[in-house]
Amino acid sequence: MPHCELSYSGDLNIDANAILADIEACILRHDDGAGETKGRAYPAPAFHHTHLKASVALLAKPHRNAPFTAALQKDLVDLIAVYLPRPCWLSVDIAYSSQTYHTEFLE
Repeated sequence: MPHCELSYSGDLNIDANAILADIEACILRHDDGAGETKGRAYPAPAFHHTHLKASVALLAKPHRNAPFTAALQKDLVDLIAVYLPRPCWLSVDIAYSSQTYHTEFLE
């Protein structure tokens, strides 16, 4: 199950919920078995330069190789960029969870 954190400068007036929903849809287009993307957004009241960083974490799987990662990253950059004013820095980091990562849905 993927996770995504958006951290961004407080001067950005963005729709973080829409961006997170689009990120989830993008991940599912690349891997329809990925599941729900757990998303969070953190605007920073103190910052230096206008920017947004999207940190995406996925479980390591054999098909999530370098070409998969590069294609996903390109699509994420393209879709997030639509939401941002200019000028603005954009960073997208894709990481894979360690073998000791555990997750479960608690009911």
